[in-house]
Amino acid sequence: MSQAVRVTVWNENLHETMFEEIRAIYPEGIHGCIAGFLKDAGYDVKTATLQEAEHGLTQDVLERTDVLIWWGHMAHHKVEDAVVDRVHQRVLEGMGLIVLHSGHASKIMRKLCGTSSELLRWREAGEKEILWVVDPAHPIAEGLKDRIELSHEEMYGETFIIPKPDDIVFISWFEGGEVFRSGVTYTRGRGKVFYFRPGHESFPTYFNKDVQHVIVNAVRWAAPRAMPQVTLGEIKEPIMPLANPTHNVIAGLHEKID
Repeated sequence: MSQAVRVTVWNENLHETMFEEIRAIYPEGIHGCIAGFLKDAGYDVKTATLQEAEHGLTQDVLERTDVLIWWGHMAHHKVEDAVVDRVHQRVLEGMGLIVLHSGHASKIMRKLCGTSSELLRWREAGEKEILWVVDPAHPIAEGLKDRIELSHEEMYGETFIIPKPDDIVFISWFEGGEVFRSGVTYTRGRGKVFYFRPGHESFPTYFNKDVQHVIVNAVRWAAPRAMPQVTLGEIKEPIMPLANPTHNVIAGLHEKID
């Protein structure tokens, strides 16, 4: 990698500031935890939060972001539409987007998917979750075993109203018997989008090494690739009229009509 992928980790940063029990789990915030292991993986990482001006996602910040990670839960409605439109445009231009946990209901995910994504089941019971790797050949699953086991997580269960994904990488099973498409990808314009379900704020999910491995892989996968630029000066072959008899007959008819 000639230049480190530039990542911005965005987080509401509300649970950590409002609730002592959440702050005890994530003393540097969820964004701080994620930024930490991404820096260890060699990425160029910055953070942004809801409380900052323009939620920390100015045009300048987004133009210097290759992959944006989005964690939101209790304040989707507080995200300004102008910022959502700005993020949406950057995704279409090629910026990668990784949406985590309750970010499925964020304004940006809804705008990209065209659905509300709300008709899912959920239960905060701290039960066991198994994320089955159902597409082991996918780059996001590289280096994983056949499953990721989390001893305590919030349950999300189908039906999950989303467009048909490009890829389904993970499907979750919970102790109550529910299943959920917990890792899905989309392409929007030139941008790659990955939704990854685990990460409820009450549990130390983002300290799990396998979960970290998924997010590290996802950043690499979602990072934009350089597009070759071709100018007319680089075209070696001359542009010639079609040597097609039918085309010549039609051209002759046009000449007679004229």
